[in-house]
Amino acid sequence: MDSAGGRLSIKKLAAEDRPREKALLKGLSTLSDAELMAILISSGNSAETAVQLSQRILNGVSNSLNALGKLSVKELTDYRGIGEAKAVTIVAAMELGRRRGLDEPAKRESIRGSDDAFRLFYHLLCDIPHEELWIATTNSAAKVIGKIKISQGGLGETSADLRFIMKAAISTTCHGIILCHNHPSGNLQPSRQDDALTARVGEAAKLMGMLLLDHIIVSDKHYYSYADEGRL
Repeated sequence: MDSAGGRLSIKKLAAEDRPREKALLKGLSTLSDAELMAILISSGNSAETAVQLSQRILNGVSNSLNALGKLSVKELTDYRGIGEAKAVTIVAAMELGRRRGLDEPAKRESIRGSDDAFRLFYHLLCDIPHEELWIATTNSAAKVIGKIKISQGGLGETSADLRFIMKAAISTTCHGIILCHNHPSGNLQPSRQDDALTARVGEAAKLMGMLLLDHIIVSDKHYYSYADEGRL
């Protein structure tokens, strides 16, 4: 028991067995429903840890999250160790889950060719006076997962660290990668550095089971596409 409130504490458990620490070490997906609920209520009572109390509440609804979501604040406070504040926290979490289920997922943009890739980046790069390097990552259906800024440089060039590019791509568990940078000078012709970067990213992507779909160079309202030029 802790000396302050007479409640069983889970602080003495090994880090990998405490819900919050376990979530940080292994990810939320590794936690049981009781452990997730224990994070919400934080503490148990004099006879149960937060995890044990959470499991008892779940047992009371036959381990059904749907049934748990129907419990009222008053019904939850019937459990020893669940005060009004904890009950409201549980109910609020269940309501957020319900609203998430009702919320329509954001429509992902599709990349069907270089025009789509150009439009994806144009508003980010068209008016800036310095070079920036971005990537877009896509899933196997060519839907955009995310756009990530890799680096920012001067008037003539920007740094391109292959490690940063691949780390960003891997973090999205993507299928395809699109490189894009701008040429503030207005000259759309790729430089030797652009060619070298394209080749290196293409090779690294293959090793990781990904595809480099295109490298777009943006300037004003025009662009250069490595894919369109048959250079990938």
